[in-house]
Amino acid sequence: MNTLETITEAFVKESREILGDNLVGVYLHGSAVMECFNEKKSDIDLLVVVNEALSDEIKKRYMDMVLRMNTDAPEKGIEMSIVRKEVCKPFVYPTPFELHFSLAHLEWYKADPADYVAKMKGTDKDLAAHFMIIYHRGKCLYGKEIQNVFEKVSRENYFDSILSDIADAEEDIITNPVYMVLNLCRVLAYKREGLILSKKEGGEWALKDLPVKYHALILQALGEYTADAVKEWNETDTGEFARYMLEEILNRGNFMF
Repeated sequence: MNTLETITEAFVKESREILGDNLVGVYLHGSAVMECFNEKKSDIDLLVVVNEALSDEIKKRYMDMVLRMNTDAPEKGIEMSIVRKEVCKPFVYPTPFELHFSLAHLEWYKADPADYVAKMKGTDKDLAAHFMIIYHRGKCLYGKEIQNVFEKVSRENYFDSILSDIADAEEDIITNPVYMVLNLCRVLAYKREGLILSKKEGGEWALKDLPVKYHALILQALGEYTADAVKEWNETDTGEFARYMLEEILNRGNFMF
């Protein structure tokens, strides 16, 4: 059994013990269901659905479990959100959540668990993208089947969600070129053809649909994402690519599909 299977099985078991009858289901999304999971580059994306709101005591117990699991996870760790079933179908956007965790919040929780569980709630536009992937390509690890819990996210809500992830592409592409190059590709693939793609698939799509002048840059991103082929990035080239892609994504009117 590989690391992904070991962690997800343990995660489901612990979730059932902590949440009991309140648990509707546990769902896997992201690279793990899109055939591009890389233990060195990917996190484990999980969405947990519950019937009722969680007490701070249960949130604390759940977070302690997630942190234990995270120590055995790949380098990028676990990313997890808990939502109530009532916001899944009919879908609510921006989507309210009960609890969230990613490595970006690890130190906050370690420093002040009580503050974390009291404040880590609200709405998250990113959840629309997660719901869309779950609906089309996700995996039910436990509980009610996907079609019984989720509904298809509208074009407008999904596009707004993925746009928020590339809003600062010209700046972000300098510090995180692989992620941003491939993410821009998959956003454009959705805008033009309605395709729900992984980062890897977005890059492969772009090699068929974008001007040849950008192919070397896209191949470099794919090489580093899939095979750890590290090469120095040219900031002039990446900046030009980001501007071109944003213009194509933002200035071509309505959806083309």
